[in-house]
Amino acid sequence: MSRNAQSGRRTPSISLRPVKRFKRSAGPVGGFDGSGGRKPRRPRRTGWRRLIPTWRMTLLGFGSALLLGIGLFALGVALVKVPDAHAAATAQSNTWLYSDGSVLTRTGQTNRQNVSLDKVSPAAQHAALAAEDRNFYNEGAVNVQGLVRAAVNTAKGEGTQGGSTITQQYVKNTYLSQKQSITRKVKELFIAIKVDATESKDEVLSGYLNTSYYGRGAYGIQAASQAYFGIDASALNPAQGAYLATLLNAPSAYDVATATATGKQNAVNRWNYVLDGMVKEGWLSADERARTTFPDVRDPQPNPGLSGQAGYLVDAATQYLTSSGVISETELAKGGYTIKLSIDPARQQALQDSVQAQLRDTLNPDKRKADAAAQAGAASVDPKTGAVVALYGGADYVKHYVDNATRRDYQAGSTFKAIALAAALENDAKTQDGRTITPRTVYDGTSGRKVRGGKGTPYAPPNEGDKSYGQITLQQATDWSVNSAFAQLAQDTGLQKVKDTGIALGLPGNTPGLDAVPSIPLGAATPSVLDMAGVYATLDNGGKQITPWLVQSVDREGDAVTLPAHKTTQAISADTANQVTSMLQGVVNDPGGTGWRAKALGRPAAGKTGTTDDQKSVWFVGYTPELVTSVALFGQDPGNGSQVSLSGVGGIDGAAGGQYPAQIWTSYMKAALKGQPVGDFPTPADGDFSGAADLPTTPSTPSSTPSTGAPTGAPSTGPTTAPGDGSGSIPPGGTDGGTTTAPTAPPTTQPSTQPTRPPRPTSRPTPTTQPTTAPTTQPTAPPAGGPDTLTGAGASSGSRG
Repeated sequence: MSRNAQSGRRTPSISLRPVKRFKRSAGPVGGFDGSGGRKPRRPRRTGWRRLIPTWRMTLLGFGSALLLGIGLFALGVALVKVPDAHAAATAQSNTWLYSDGSVLTRTGQTNRQNVSLDKVSPAAQHAALAAEDRNFYNEGAVNVQGLVRAAVNTAKGEGTQGGSTITQQYVKNTYLSQKQSITRKVKELFIAIKVDATESKDEVLSGYLNTSYYGRGAYGIQAASQAYFGIDASALNPAQGAYLATLLNAPSAYDVATATATGKQNAVNRWNYVLDGMVKEGWLSADERARTTFPDVRDPQPNPGLSGQAGYLVDAATQYLTSSGVISETELAKGGYTIKLSIDPARQQALQDSVQAQLRDTLNPDKRKADAAAQAGAASVDPKTGAVVALYGGADYVKHYVDNATRRDYQAGSTFKAIALAAALENDAKTQDGRTITPRTVYDGTSGRKVRGGKGTPYAPPNEGDKSYGQITLQQATDWSVNSAFAQLAQDTGLQKVKDTGIALGLPGNTPGLDAVPSIPLGAATPSVLDMAGVYATLDNGGKQITPWLVQSVDREGDAVTLPAHKTTQAISADTANQVTSMLQGVVNDPGGTGWRAKALGRPAAGKTGTTDDQKSVWFVGYTPELVTSVALFGQDPGNGSQVSLSGVGGIDGAAGGQYPAQIWTSYMKAALKGQPVGDFPTPADGDFSGAADLPTTPSTPSSTPSTGAPTGAPSTGPTTAPGDGSGSIPPGGTDGGTTTAPTAPPTTQPSTQPTRPPRPTSRPTPTTQPTTAPTTQPTAPPAGGPDTLTGAGASSGSRG
């Protein structure tokens, strides 16, 4: 410091000596070295080096990206929802089965039948895993390694590869489209993760097997099993399961039934790959693998659809299910149901063959106009259970949609007379003069005879051809189907009782034309062929009524659907049923009976013919102790659908139930009962119902409507004695009045076995001779007598015989 001379203040002095600087040091303390020096600065990056991030920047960027990715992934999982399965993945067919489990047909546009995993054989499950995702049960929803590998292989030109897990494939099949796009793939990943978190592995595998396409129009492993092997998925063996798993890779290319030689070899190679994978994973032993050979693959089968009889059977079963409230039409249309019918495939085929051989092969609609009008319908029922074992609805469902077996628009004709018999015998009906009616009760068979006991204008139905039969027993009136006698029988019994008995035996209460009018016993009502089979089944079953049923079981994806119980009702007594059955045997056994052709069956048989007014429908309903079958032929104009006469069909002048229907019945029953023991009908409780006449030895007061006498060829008098029935004798005029004489003595012993019928009158109304054997080819004109005609008294048209 120096002092200023003027001010006296001290001022700093300036030294010109150099100042000593500290050297920078890279020492660890405070950036200084041990001597306290600073670290030297790093040189700044220049040029291209400035573009390369530091490791700090790299680490920070990677961490940020990872956090961002995790956040976005979590956001995606949260935002992406598992959608509803699309329609194509849920659409299923309804599968219709015969009683033995074989497939009748499938309905619906998609051939798929979902099954639970326990309905798929373990071998088939393992084969699918070996082919598509061997680590399925031990991995998550997404296999990242597989995706990377697939991407590399695709980039190397080895083809587009998915690398998807079974979960991802299930998601794609069920919720997404098959379109190859990044958007779809991203959605697939997110949905797969959610599905994997909410569904079990078994559920995912089951869904995958049910939604995968296997070729031949088959979606799902159950449809594929049927398409390629004709068996259920539960029965697949390792060889078959491995082949179906092979198809998952390339369905059309690997179908060995249609593939090229190269495609077949590729299929075999892939099949071997699957089996080797099963061995590697421990799902198949090496020894079994060595014994496994390539399976036999069936040829492609045409879609059975609804052609032929299938449509009629499906329609009848659908009607049964919907009308009984089991399944609504809307639910059934959604598909997925397996419906097993009561139809026996062998008997169904036999019925179709019989109609073809006995009827359709004889028709020539190009030359005979009447042949084009013939429509056949038939139904066969097990009388003990009510099960419908065969049904014929028409020539072809896709050409004739109306089911001839269930339609209710043609009159039943004289098949209804069996109901009138049951009503009279069950109600202990009495004649107008108070005699209890039995098979031996004598009636006046005069054609056009006025019925006694009714109100209003007397009902006077003519017989067929206006033939008069004179004094005949009720049994003979049944054999020959005499209208005048049955019109009086119904009046004696009570018209309402006849109607009520018909309903009790099985006719629906709303059957068209089922009215308590004088024409009711002659078949003015229009029940279906199936309805009448049910009525006669009640007679065959000892009077126990069971409504015929067509559906044996229903389930949807393994869940059984409850079906209505088959209720059994004692409609009439067993004795009444046996009496009627005994009487109906005369229709077949009597050489002049209207159903004589059915005797060619060679078994005990009972039945009744029916031929309506103008021959618009002809029937034969018959039965053995084992089986009931109803056959009818309807005349329907092919152009406008109107009812027309069957006269001239097959070149035959006239038509009758004892012709085509009886022949079809006989042919079918021979096939349906082939190899089965021959059974006997029960014997009626009070013995002989042979039909022998209970005619008086001397006439008493003449009837107010006397008979015109026996026609030419008929017996001039009946037997002078007959087994007694307690009803006494009647005057020649029939049941219209007069006094009775003492009854003849009844037989002292009852037959121990089924009674044999004593000889009937040796002649009948014209012609005087009858054929004794049934023809084996096209029917000729029926034997004279028997058919009867109904007119008036509540019937717009009527019944013959």
